[in-house]
Amino acid sequence: MLWISESDVVAMMDLSTAIAALERGLLAEASGNAQNMVKTHVEFDEGSTLHAIGATFPKDGFAGTKTWAHTKGGATPLLILFDSHTGALKAIIEAFALGQMRTASASGVATRWLADEHAEEFAIIGTGKQAMPQVAAAVAVRPIRRIRIFGRNQERLAAFTARVQNEFGLPVLAAKSIAEAVDGAQIVTVVTRATEPILTAGMLAKGAHINAVGAIVPSRAELAAEVLARATRIVADSVPQARKLSRELIDFFGDKDAHWMRVESLATVVQRREPRSPTDDLTIFKSLGMGISDLALGIDLYHKAISANLGRQLEHPRKVPPRLTLSTGA
Repeated sequence: MLWISESDVVAMMDLSTAIAALERGLLAEASGNAQNMVKTHVEFDEGSTLHAIGATFPKDGFAGTKTWAHTKGGATPLLILFDSHTGALKAIIEAFALGQMRTASASGVATRWLADEHAEEFAIIGTGKQAMPQVAAAVAVRPIRRIRIFGRNQERLAAFTARVQNEFGLPVLAAKSIAEAVDGAQIVTVVTRATEPILTAGMLAKGAHINAVGAIVPSRAELAAEVLARATRIVADSVPQARKLSRELIDFFGDKDAHWMRVESLATVVQRREPRSPTDDLTIFKSLGMGISDLALGIDLYHKAISANLGRQLEHPRKVPPRLTLSTGA
């Protein structure tokens, strides 16, 4: 059984390979060879959350779950891979970097299929830990020529702007407001911890593509209802998960199945491989994080670790537990 560390993950996978692994996983989902376990979570301590997501890839011989507690003090996500035929533990993967690449690669895949293929202006709202991979995802799939950034914390905004400039060598604007950041942008990524909508329809250019990444539990929201009303296409990584966790979509569509038929799965979009229509106005990708995405990257990492002799071999847990002796304590 392998323990694959954060440093192993970073050594074996970059964003391009993560996007390719995710597309393979989404195609497996579309063909019925991968099944998603809808995320479950519980909130505690005024904003902290405990999460669990998972998936099965029985044709590939894997099943697994990722779990983490998101707290003000941080998080330590772990992805656990099992043999889908025997239930044996195959690997435990430290999943912070994996999660960043998973989330960014989902935005990259969505942007590849939903954004204008000639899009050059990219805006990102939010400067947290997920922001840099999100910038990299847009740059990886579109010919970005300028990046606009907005964040509420001015010190962090200045530092992040400098990092982006240094990393990508592109003109970067530190905007004074969300409206300034997204004005005329052809691709907009929102990755914040906002509890009320911060992006409105009047801010957005015709034909813009939006990656809504930050609001992954019902207590959070980034998109105003009028943004959804303007959208000609709405895509979610997992539609059942969106029905459970996305307050924006739940409030907009209600509980009627017919209304939710408008929401496409990302797997279906990848399977169809149809480019954006010239008649589209706003397109929206609602990212919540799903087990299939984590497992797709985790399986790829597992095979790379075996080939490269990376990861730390651990003693396998006993398959047969020791017999318990029950005592009344008398």
